[in-house]
Amino acid sequence: MDGMALPTRDEILKALEAVIDPELRENIVELGMVRRIDVEGDGRVAVTVSLTTPGCPIRNHFQTGVANAIGALEGITKVDVSFDVLTDQEKSNLQRKLGRGGGLPTGALAQVQNVVCVGSGKGGVGKSTLTANLAAALAAEGKKVGVLDADVWGYSIPRMFGLGSDRPPVSPQRKILPLESHGVKVMSIGFFVEEDSAVVWRGPMLHKALTQFLEDVEWGELDFLLVDLPPGTGDVSMTLAQLLPDAKFLLVTTPQPTAQKVARRAAEMAHKVSLDIAGVVENMSGFTTPSGERFAIFGEGGGQELADELDVPLLGKVPLTMPLRAQADAGTPLVLEDQADPAAQALHHTARGLIALMPVELPTLGVTQVTPVEGPAPTGMTLPMAG
Repeated sequence: MDGMALPTRDEILKALEAVIDPELRENIVELGMVRRIDVEGDGRVAVTVSLTTPGCPIRNHFQTGVANAIGALEGITKVDVSFDVLTDQEKSNLQRKLGRGGGLPTGALAQVQNVVCVGSGKGGVGKSTLTANLAAALAAEGKKVGVLDADVWGYSIPRMFGLGSDRPPVSPQRKILPLESHGVKVMSIGFFVEEDSAVVWRGPMLHKALTQFLEDVEWGELDFLLVDLPPGTGDVSMTLAQLLPDAKFLLVTTPQPTAQKVARRAAEMAHKVSLDIAGVVENMSGFTTPSGERFAIFGEGGGQELADELDVPLLGKVPLTMPLRAQADAGTPLVLEDQADPAAQALHHTARGLIALMPVELPTLGVTQVTPVEGPAPTGMTLPMAG
């Protein structure tokens, strides 16, 4: 670095004008979001960017944009980006500057306390049934809950909540309002395609749809948003990891070694994209007959072994019962229909374990009440159809 002139603060600010806030449509310098710039003699730069909300869903956009803009300057060896939040006074000043009296965009997930991605790495382990019942059990515990059905190929959450194919309403702010059932807010690709039609999309189309489900949906205040992942560790999981960097991963397996090995691969994917694993749920943990007799048809111990290997808690062992299957088809989660059923009891136990692991105190943010209006989805929400 000897003899090489480092960029000045003004030159760094000029470079940062290339970073645009996609919601406010202004660069972060004009918006006053650049809080601090420190330049070290060895070419390291530390920048603090102020966000409008602590749960800003486009935080990664700023992280990448700032690092790329400054990193392109001559003499820069490393860029460290950190974040804080604008004060109420700073937000008011920004509103006046922009001429907006109605408040700054807070991001669709700004009032969602915990995002939990429910994944398995493979199909056929009852993940969607578990997600639906876990959501209903959390709601029964007094929590505000939403479910995003991200299994775009095998969407089944609407049926499990007894929801038809009606399109969700739209707010005056042009945000989609999730449909509600049994106290749970639900969003699914199933609301936007013809009933029982196949969804044949490639990666970019999936990325766009999932981004819209997170950013164009008015989720409001939630203690938990459960995301039902598709099988595998491909495009959808990677997209959600990018969009939800603070999400937790709930790993679902069945007791036998084959399922456990596949679930371990899903855990490896979560680690690679820096998603914390909250715990493991062993589903189909034996078959319990109506008379109470139990058969370990899928073996024993796989869930505990996986949890021990990953050093996370085993949050529940959910047996397979006939009512669990029947209620999934009937559209009412079993945990609400028959709390004495062994599977329902295990699911309630799992929900309480998840609550114990996660903070559920919502941030004190202003909430704008929205009223449904008739009309089409917001611009861009006409989801791409194949074939």
